[in-house]
Amino acid sequence: MSSSTTPADLEAGPRRDAKGEPPGRLKLGGLSINIRQSGIYIAFALIVVLFSVLTDGALLQPQNISNIVVQNSYILILAIGMILIIIAGHIDLSVGSVVAVTGAVAAVLMVNYGVPWPLALLITLVVGGLIGAWQGYWIAYFGIPSFIVTLAGMLLFRALTLTVLGNQGIGPFPDAVRTLSNGFTDSYLGNVGLGPLGGADVFSLLIGLIAIAGMAAAQWRTRAARAGYGQSVDPLPVFVLKIAAAAVLIMAVVVQLARFRNLPWVLVLLALLVLGYSLLANRSVFGRRIYAVGGNLQAAVLSGIKVKSVVFWIFVNMGVLASIAGIIFAGRLNQAGPTAGNSFELDAIAAAFIGGAAVQGGVGKVVGAITGGLIMGVINNGMSLIGSPSERVMLVKGIVLLAAVAFDVWTKRRAGAGAR
Repeated sequence: MSSSTTPADLEAGPRRDAKGEPPGRLKLGGLSINIRQSGIYIAFALIVVLFSVLTDGALLQPQNISNIVVQNSYILILAIGMILIIIAGHIDLSVGSVVAVTGAVAAVLMVNYGVPWPLALLITLVVGGLIGAWQGYWIAYFGIPSFIVTLAGMLLFRALTLTVLGNQGIGPFPDAVRTLSNGFTDSYLGNVGLGPLGGADVFSLLIGLIAIAGMAAAQWRTRAARAGYGQSVDPLPVFVLKIAAAAVLIMAVVVQLARFRNLPWVLVLLALLVLGYSLLANRSVFGRRIYAVGGNLQAAVLSGIKVKSVVFWIFVNMGVLASIAGIIFAGRLNQAGPTAGNSFELDAIAAAFIGGAAVQGGVGKVVGAITGGLIMGVINNGMSLIGSPSERVMLVKGIVLLAAVAFDVWTKRRAGAGAR
């Protein structure tokens, strides 16, 4: 801990160097570029372009884009909770098993006992929170490493899943649950012609425009706040160019979805979660404390942060998000099965690290984790479209994960060398 570090610094959010810059930011002339944060988006764009070429454009067809969103929604939900845990310097190996057991609880309540689906979903979320509280207690207050506790949880909750289900699948689910997992928004305002692209749902297009406006406003506020604190910001033309590029990407996806069957309900849910958790991580006191705990645990304790409470609640949160993912996954398959959630924890962890999380903690963004999850989804989908065998898919995903972590280590060393 530097002698100049103060409690106020710890409450200020993600770690920064003496010039107010996050680790991994490079100066190129008068332009400051965070290669750790920007690199993931560039890599995502290149991967999309690559598979678009290899699949002769099939990757970007409206139905396929919708499939990518729906098929990876539960991994993306898990990645939101996982990035917060990794930022705090911990790990959760049990989320796949928690997905399975919460999906099983929802199935038993709705199918076997006839509990109305809203009440059943609420009970399932409470069960997920209690599971997170169970693990969070052993980690935060008893002092057992999260790796050990969640490894035990992975076995414990998988066994509990088999017990609840009687080693067999339970279904079908009510229509409302299936609609949340696989359904699409209605065409409230009709369609509009888009020339050679065909028609598209007006309501979906309006939602896309609102999302872009909200993103631009949030980025402008962030830029203004940084400038107000005397921190370096991108020149206005560069800032506008970044917003325009993001807007084009968002609108391109929305147009394709609007041309197919409108917006998937699970995408609406995911967008709300991303917005809410981005605000939590970047704007709230609790979010800043998560970064402080992962960035420098000893300094966080000395600054008066209740570290045990922070760690406890991020695991409770992970349990709730895992239960949401469990409901979505079971609803998509229309049954809860004993093998549900297998390897989901690995995909969620990979999404967080590919998305820019640091191995040592203290660094990461919710949007980055979502991007990392989408990279994994595009690789899976693209290689499936070109007929690659499963072992080749695993090989590529492993290489991508290793490259992402190696890039993180390289940028950290480069930033450290620059500071010296």
